[in-house]
Amino acid sequence: MIGLDLFSGPGGMTIGFKRAGIIPLACVEHRRDAVVTYSGHTPAAEHFCTDIRRLSFTRYAGKIDVVYGGPPCQPFSTGGLRRATADTRNMFPEFARVLREVRPEAFVAENVQGLTTRNSIGYLASLIAEFEAMGYNVSWRVLHAADYGVSQKRRRLFIVGFRRGNFRFPKPTHGPTTGKAYVASGSLISHDPIGEPPECPVVFARFPDPRKSPYAGHVYNGGGRPIDLKAPCHTILAAAGGYKTHWIDTLNVAVAYNRHLLEGGEPWVGEVPGARRMTVEESAIIQTFPREMRFFGSRSSQYTQVGDAVPPDLAEVVARAVVSQLNGHAVSDDTHCPADAAPPLFVAA
Repeated sequence: MIGLDLFSGPGGMTIGFKRAGIIPLACVEHRRDAVVTYSGHTPAAEHFCTDIRRLSFTRYAGKIDVVYGGPPCQPFSTGGLRRATADTRNMFPEFARVLREVRPEAFVAENVQGLTTRNSIGYLASLIAEFEAMGYNVSWRVLHAADYGVSQKRRRLFIVGFRRGNFRFPKPTHGPTTGKAYVASGSLISHDPIGEPPECPVVFARFPDPRKSPYAGHVYNGGGRPIDLKAPCHTILAAAGGYKTHWIDTLNVAVAYNRHLLEGGEPWVGEVPGARRMTVEESAIIQTFPREMRFFGSRSSQYTQVGDAVPPDLAEVVARAVVSQLNGHAVSDDTHCPADAAPPLFVAA
């Protein structure tokens, strides 16, 4: 099958889609570093390093089976300003325009879970209505990457449209309902760094806000958190590279300090001993990029590319379901959400 990759970044979706048999004819991405990274693993695709609004896609009409991509998520991210449609970075209108121009058999759009929250759910409903008006049967679901073998607590919205039939989402392969444990981050990374960690100290917060788990709450300055190596990692952030980079607790300070705080102890001061930040390479491994893959650009750009991407292993699971069902193979799956049985159009923030 032939694909068209929009807002491609370094190609996390394409790596997974290629494994499933969807080969991109072209990709569009305005960040040059990400295009260079992408061309390293998919050189045969036509690469457009430009603003998607400058392009016409009518040349691909009748040539594309699946259009896929993740329109910029900042307008709907719970970690941003959440300006939604008022944000000029909202590229869903461009995604819809491409569908009208190309008329593929199916599409897959990925975005943040924030699009399903109270402030944005009306826009999601309008998007679904627009896609349906184009002749697509639309299914959507928030998928947890850890449920599909990715060692990361990453929840993302997937919207899938088929011209014929309704898409059925694949069942989880890992987690408490499957009999197969989540993949522990410690099976992939360890106290010993892979690559060069950023020189950015972890500092005890002046006014900590602990939780029951020592790996949650706001206990340290910045957005980076300690990683429980016995469980999936926190979501890898596109803003990593500095104080928002998660860190490995080589001296096991986090557990003792969290207990100290919960028992009423005074906050500690200074740098956390034994704390080291995750490297670009480790972040990419947690995201399930191939270990041999090279990211281009500054280190900040590399962290952004990794954090913005769809985990290739998760993309592959979705793409294999798309290919199988487009080829007419029935799927027995109780997680299906056709139009008449969709999840409630609200998820608490």
